[in-house]
Amino acid sequence: MSTIPSPLPGVFYRRPSPDKDEYVTEGDAVTEGQTIGLIEVMKNFTELKATASGTVKEFLVEDSAEVSVGQDVVVLE
Repeated sequence: MSTIPSPLPGVFYRRPSPDKDEYVTEGDAVTEGQTIGLIEVMKNFTELKATASGTVKEFLVEDSAEVSVGQDVVVLE
């Protein structure tokens, strides 16, 4: 099991825009480098990418929640 940490502080979003589907949900398979969410800092958006391949077990952060540098966002199996 591994986790995907936030590379910077900001607000975590699970979808590219309010009217779009979430990048991934629990149970989805992801590959290393795949976008799983966005981190917003001062209206600038940075893609949060999977640091390893696996299956999304759990999101540790709610959509639109603030995150800190290094804070674990997703658990992969």
